Amino acid sequence: MNHICRAAIGLALAALAIPAFAEEHSHAHWAYEGPDGPANWGSLNSDFAVCSKGIQQSPVNLTDAHSGQNEALALEWKPFAPVVMNNGHTIQAAAAKGNVTSFDGKPYAFQQVHFHHPSEHTIDGKHAPMEAHFVHKGADGKLLVLGVMIEEGQANAEIAKLWEVAPQQPGEKPSKADVDFAKLVPSTSKFYRYAGSLTTPPCSEIVQWVVFAEPITVSKEQLEAFAKLYPDNSRPVQALNKRTIVFGR
Repeated sequence: MNHICRAAIGLALAALAIPAFAEEHSHAHWAYEGPDGPANWGSLNSDFAVCSKGIQQSPVNLTDAHSGQNEALALEWKPFAPVVMNNGHTIQAAAAKGNVTSFDGKPYAFQQVHFHHPSEHTIDGKHAPMEAHFVHKGADGKLLVLGVMIEEGQANAEIAKLWEVAPQQPGEKPSKADVDFAKLVPSTSKFYRYAGSLTTPPCSEIVQWVVFAEPITVSKEQLEAFAKLYPDNSRPVQALNKRTIVFGR
């Protein structure tokens, strides 16, 4: 991430009193297919109502964006050995405390990264083979999620460390090595941003989305390894509903 400011954010995390992140969910079962699939999420549980009634839902098709100057984005991440989880919906790696991303001068604590196959967002109507979501939480409870498209190409050494220990069944396992998650974020600073929601129940509309235009790559074998576990864990594109998408640096 050579062109994105890496200057120290100079934050006192203790003073921020950022609570530990727990992805919002209910005990109600949901899935990516069948009667409990995305088309019916809103009716599965009263807590999920916004999945069908919301007007700022994600993902969206990133097109017809307004050109503009984007807010400053700065990562202050250090390599760490994460706990890697198969939660029954995706593969997820929990972030170590102290890793922070600043967006428009506001600090967000890096909580976890997880993956979707195929990508949830589309760019000009086209899906990427996969998409990574880097989930962050602010002191006010609002979320910042960085979306990174993943294409087939060269093998990815950092992804290899995650896949090596990713459980084949629901469960968790610590990584055997430090993962440099900053290497999973594109080096370019050009991205789309828009106001949206979680892409899983309860679909809360509390997310500032930043989706990078430039993808990263994984090998065919790495792509197939994830697809074997999750052949389709992607929510369909949602209506934009007059929201503005801004694209720039």
